[in-house]
Amino acid sequence: MRGRRRRRAATLCFWFAGSALAGAQQGASAKLDAIFQTAVSEYNAGQFTQAAAHLEVIEPSLSNHFEVEELLGLVYASMSEDAKALTPLEAAVRLKPDSAAAHTNLAASLARLGRRSEAGEQFRKALAINPKDYSANHDLGEFYVQSQKLAEGIPYLEQAQKIKPSAYDNGYDLATAELLAGQTAKALAAVASLEKLKDTGELHNLAGQIDEKDGRFVAAANEFETAAHMDPSEPNLFDWGTELLLHRTYEPAIDVFRAAAQRYPNSARVLIGLGMTLYARGLYEDAVKALLAAADLNPADPRCYLFLSRAYDSSPNQADEVIQRFQRYAELEPKNARAQYYYAMSLWKGKRVEAANVDVTQIEALLKASIALDDTIADAHLQLGNLYAGQHHYEQAVPEYQRALALDPSVADAHYRLATGYTRLGDKARAQAEYALYQDLRSKHMAELDKERAEVQQFVYSSKAESPAPAKP
Repeated sequence: MRGRRRRRAATLCFWFAGSALAGAQQGASAKLDAIFQTAVSEYNAGQFTQAAAHLEVIEPSLSNHFEVEELLGLVYASMSEDAKALTPLEAAVRLKPDSAAAHTNLAASLARLGRRSEAGEQFRKALAINPKDYSANHDLGEFYVQSQKLAEGIPYLEQAQKIKPSAYDNGYDLATAELLAGQTAKALAAVASLEKLKDTGELHNLAGQIDEKDGRFVAAANEFETAAHMDPSEPNLFDWGTELLLHRTYEPAIDVFRAAAQRYPNSARVLIGLGMTLYARGLYEDAVKALLAAADLNPADPRCYLFLSRAYDSSPNQADEVIQRFQRYAELEPKNARAQYYYAMSLWKGKRVEAANVDVTQIEALLKASIALDDTIADAHLQLGNLYAGQHHYEQAVPEYQRALALDPSVADAHYRLATGYTRLGDKARAQAEYALYQDLRSKHMAELDKERAEVQQFVYSSKAESPAPAKP
């Protein structure tokens, strides 16, 4: 769902002339009315600060007028001051309990404040007042979907679509909800109907998501490509590139990500996607450059460092720059076990390439710090074991290898290293068993590929979740 903040156009007016207001009071009333009409015009023009100032002047004298309270609440809500909007919006509901719009406006502010139970109650009251109203059905359906209650929300969105078949926004939300609920056939049919109303890039993107979920990968890539050509937005280009990456069509993926990076140079996830694709294609030095740029855009993004460590392992030529980024990450995240691990490994790899003296004490301290923060990282135990083995301290290395394999038995290198450790300690039987496991894993060669594929998928799906919602047409 798009979670947009909708603003109602104000067509409110009121008149104070009458038997209750006579003589001099009529002049004052006319002045108040003029101020109110000015506020209405300012609100409709998007001049919220000015409208609020005028309404705040007249509200103390007119606190029992529905129109004043409702408009003041709408103005505050439009200024993203929902907490401040509650008092006048609650007053509007109290003054006119049969107004569906008043209940809806109050519900919207309550929802944005996280008071979802109260918001749901107000949305339901709005629908009860007018059960055949398009907006009331749409609003309640969208509320349920945003609350992750798809089964409750979809029927209201369906009802809204029946009431107003030409409603593009509701149709898009309905198709998205059906996709999230796994109702892909219904979602695809809804998209097809919407395309007859308005053929847009976002609809082709949504169709691509549906095809992807159903396993129609070629169709999905074609839909994402169409979406990106119709609307070369950052989300559309990213989705097209990641679809190609997921299914290992690396050359086209590189082209898409490079075009996206040129158009959106401040998108960290586009640069990470480019770096991952370059790495997968074997262009390690270019991958490192792309991932370094991503790290500078968002230094605290953990996804960047996972793939930077992989690319750097294959191409450690930019040691100083890489070490600097990992050091910064470790300092930004002192309680992050992975951050300490990456910094340790960048120092170790970089110094070895430079043929300089390796500060084993510092690397050991960082690896131990990583393990102390999180004892379940198999790689940290494996590398600490390698550090000990490099110093011929096999009695210390073997327990680290054992722990690494207890956490992840599929790491072939850990079996090989443990076998070597057992050999050095004279335990030939155990060494042979570990060598056999190593050979078996290397011949299958699948565990490592499955792990890399899962990491790519995790990046893609987590990154798509952060996509900015497209603007409503």
